[in-house]
Amino acid sequence: MTTLLIIVLVVLMGLTVFSLVRGVVAFLKTTRIDLESGGADNVTEMQLMQNRMMMNRIKYQALAIVVVAVLLAMTR
Repeated sequence: MTTLLIIVLVVLMGLTVFSLVRGVVAFLKTTRIDLESGGADNVTEMQLMQNRMMMNRIKYQALAIVVVAVLLAMTR
């Protein structure tokens, strides 16, 4: 059971990093688009992707914390 939880934890950590990187890339693209267009006031697709990726990152981090808490509870 411990091995399974560690594998799940590693996968969740990988998904967290993946979401973080995609969110930062979307943020950088949004910033570049805003600079080129003179600061658009409308919401772009890249901004929506940035928000989705950051929400995914938060979900994966929360799940990873739950897995760590379960692992700690099992070892006691």
